[in-house]
Amino acid sequence: MKKLVVGILAHVDAGKTTLSEALLYLSGSRRTLGRVDHGDAFLDTDAQERERGITIFSKQANLNWNGCEITLLDTPGHVDFSAEMERTLQVLDCAILVISGTDGVQGHTRTLWKLLERYQVPTLLFVNKMDQSGADRERLLEQFRNRLNGGCVDFGADLEQRDEAVALCDEKAMEAFLEEGSVGDGLISDMIACRRVFPCWFGSALKLQGIGEFLDGLVRYAPQPVYPQAFGARVFKISRDSKNTRLTWMKITGGSLRAKTLLQGQTGETAWEEKADQLRLYSGEKFAPLEEAAAGQIVAVTGLSQTRSGQGLGAQEDAPTAMLEPVLNYRMILPDGVEPFTILPKLRQLEEEDPMLRILWNEQWKEIHVQLMGQVQLEVLTRLMKDRFGLDVAFDVGSIIYKETIANAVEGVGHFEPLRHYAEAHLLMEPGPRGSGLVVGSSCSTDHLDLNWQRLVLTHLLEREHPGVLTGSAITDMKITLVAGRAHLKHTEGGDFRQATYRAVRQGLMQAESLLLEPFYDFRLELPMDSVGRAMTDLQGMGGTINDPETEGEMTVLTGYAPVAGLQNYWQEVTAYTRGLGRLSCSYRGYEPCGEAEKVIEAIGYDPERDVDNPADSVFCAHGGGYNVKWDQVFDHMHVHSGLKLGQEEKVPQQEAPRPVQRTEYRGSFEQDKELMAIFERTYGKIERKAFEPQRKPARTELAEHYTLKEKKKAGPEYLLVDGYNIIFAWEELKALAQTDLAAARAVLEDILANYRGFRKCEIILVFDAYKVKGNPGSVEKRNNLYIVYTKEAQTADNYIERTTYELSRDHQVRVATSDGLEQMIILGHGAMRLSASAFKAEVEATQLQITKLIEEHNLKNRGNYKIRDVADLS
Repeated sequence: MKKLVVGILAHVDAGKTTLSEALLYLSGSRRTLGRVDHGDAFLDTDAQERERGITIFSKQANLNWNGCEITLLDTPGHVDFSAEMERTLQVLDCAILVISGTDGVQGHTRTLWKLLERYQVPTLLFVNKMDQSGADRERLLEQFRNRLNGGCVDFGADLEQRDEAVALCDEKAMEAFLEEGSVGDGLISDMIACRRVFPCWFGSALKLQGIGEFLDGLVRYAPQPVYPQAFGARVFKISRDSKNTRLTWMKITGGSLRAKTLLQGQTGETAWEEKADQLRLYSGEKFAPLEEAAAGQIVAVTGLSQTRSGQGLGAQEDAPTAMLEPVLNYRMILPDGVEPFTILPKLRQLEEEDPMLRILWNEQWKEIHVQLMGQVQLEVLTRLMKDRFGLDVAFDVGSIIYKETIANAVEGVGHFEPLRHYAEAHLLMEPGPRGSGLVVGSSCSTDHLDLNWQRLVLTHLLEREHPGVLTGSAITDMKITLVAGRAHLKHTEGGDFRQATYRAVRQGLMQAESLLLEPFYDFRLELPMDSVGRAMTDLQGMGGTINDPETEGEMTVLTGYAPVAGLQNYWQEVTAYTRGLGRLSCSYRGYEPCGEAEKVIEAIGYDPERDVDNPADSVFCAHGGGYNVKWDQVFDHMHVHSGLKLGQEEKVPQQEAPRPVQRTEYRGSFEQDKELMAIFERTYGKIERKAFEPQRKPARTELAEHYTLKEKKKAGPEYLLVDGYNIIFAWEELKALAQTDLAAARAVLEDILANYRGFRKCEIILVFDAYKVKGNPGSVEKRNNLYIVYTKEAQTADNYIERTTYELSRDHQVRVATSDGLEQMIILGHGAMRLSASAFKAEVEATQLQITKLIEEHNLKNRGNYKIRDVADLS
């Protein structure tokens, strides 16, 4: 039996859902004909869909026609939910593009056409509402050929006329038509598959006109895919049912899938293996369980927790990156008494269900931000939060999501070499075409850097959004090529190249001429002639580009593109000054240079030099310690030369033994690194001592002078940061206690530090990794005069301590108690003092002895006073 997965796409109000109802009714899958305006449409199952009269979530229905099994996927038509539609395109055998006969090609129709072209989906057109006045068949066909593709052919015309039009689209079809007088079904099907012909049918879904002919043509001409024997599947959607069961929607693209099969995949760098518990074949809200799903079927699978939209399973590759992206940013306002960290897990659920919904946590302001497509999507999200989680959230007025790119080619260099770590990366960063995103590659020889390290650099380039240096917005439209690099046979680890890569990108951006980009819409504005002057003035004032006006009947049509910031709410003004006669339709165009870049940059006030989470500087090593080198001096210290000449003076790299660097901060010595060496050897094995001997001119070996100078230089209280779990597992008594009761070990450490603080008169910040503690992540509280910090999700104590040290050491004397070797080197680079676990324990024990001695002296003194008073009383 022939099987087809068919998607229905349309601009809003074209009658897409009505056509779905007509197809289901005429095929016998439904006994009644549902209507959107009556709220009983079979595929509009969500309450918000029925209330608003629009499709928000893609739905599946099954029907049979002339021996063909058709899986129908109804997709949203509103521009705010285009992402839901786009991910459905990844699994379609063909698409039905519904166009209103009275409206013709709209702005969003052009967006849909571009997406269908990008994903190379064979497309058939159904022109709806032909029963209404103003629907002109010939005029519409001409419009389709001019604005969509010249291969649009009327398949409702007589056979000879149709075949003649098809023959004009392809040489083989022309030869067949001239020789035989007709074009065969097989050749037409091939031309549809290659997107050379786009069949058009005309009718009225509401009145069931032309529906049977359209179904006949769909089954007859739609190309039938050929599936391989090896199992493959593509995930296109994540959702949850009424019982909050996670559903992974996938199309089987090869072989078959049986229930209880173990599936394997990879999320980021983590491989996973999970069982497909249940296979569900949905039609509307109801489903039937399947024992086995064959190639070509769409099923919802339970039991999978690691899958994501666009992921390929088995032999199927991942889907390409989505073209559409959110353009607006809103700050979420939570109800009184609701903490952000309790909301974030719930929002992550919604985020995985809608990839176009981006949830961001602003660490600086402790705020949740959401990025999405528009106002309607925001309203739906607000309602969804209330219905699913019982939360009444609100949002601020919102802002535009900007991006950044570069205007000239630069070489970015990142070097990361704390003690016993090493990585250097050189990146050629070049401006790319608009809409190209971030493209990465490598031209580095494997003689200089092994292939595994090169792949790691490319992975780090793509694993996150890299912030620009103008506003901190994500970079885009750039080609980044790895041109040189170096690793160390013994000391290089995977994380070293992450640091080197991030710093190289940042260092390159600091050199480059950066451009601020903002999102633009393509617009189509229909309005009366007397309103054209006002409209053109408004559009030009917002930085838009306008094409020559066109006349359609009594209306004038303006087309062009303009910033989202200006068009976002412009429809309200259009309605007002045209007295309801004007109509504005917008579709996402992409990012273009911002017309008011200086104003936006000044308003945001971003300082790249103060962004401690994204440093442009590099870390080098000399005299047994790491030291920081500013981004604009990295070329004078780098160890590798890429050979690139991009207008800079040619820099000669350092040799293996770097020249002495003048430094003012204490960096440690050989004697003080003995404990770090012992830790390293316990972890990685015995190593040659000569590799760590100091050079002939060692760094300062005495702490006293440095400590005195620092105290004179910096005012304010001394701060002591304690890596809680590091100390607990380094002190034998606490370690033994932690093995039976970790909470008790934390409590004992807090008591010890409270006594220590009372005697030493310093401020203590005790930091614990949140993921090791049951409770709420990201909390800070003051208890027993100590600051107790549990880091946020996915943030280690090391990250928190590094950042806090950097901020506090400017004005305060800072010490850090930890035995983490890398952490100690980074701390020194920030100007703080390091304190190993053993040294800190000795200091604490000495403090306790002094406290005990003072108490004993105090008690003796008091007992002497009591005796004197007793004698006086007796006398």
